[in-house]
Amino acid sequence: MRSDDDIYNDIGSILFQIAPDGACKIIMRAQLSQELDSCEYEYDYIDKQGNVAWFTAGGRANTDILALLTELRSWYVENKLTGGLPAWSGCEVTLDLVEVKISIDFVYP
Repeated sequence: MRSDDDIYNDIGSILFQIAPDGACKIIMRAQLSQELDSCEYEYDYIDKQGNVAWFTAGGRANTDILALLTELRSWYVENKLTGGLPAWSGCEVTLDLVEVKISIDFVYP
């Protein structure tokens, strides 16, 4: 099994590839289905002036990110990082393109 850092890097790489021109930060909100076979996404970006706008990632990116999110969720469960509670069901990923830094805040049911 891959490490969580590898999965974070792959998510960041996809977000970097789909970032609109002029974006300084990408914010992705994702909510996994209970069956873990689909996901609802919202994508926003912040430009150099601080303006926020939405964008679409495209089907390929959404499919790849779904696979990575389910892999990451499984990693958390298999490594017993849920504290005996249900695993997270969604997340907000922020990719800072200036500082090249990714952060993920998880959403729990």
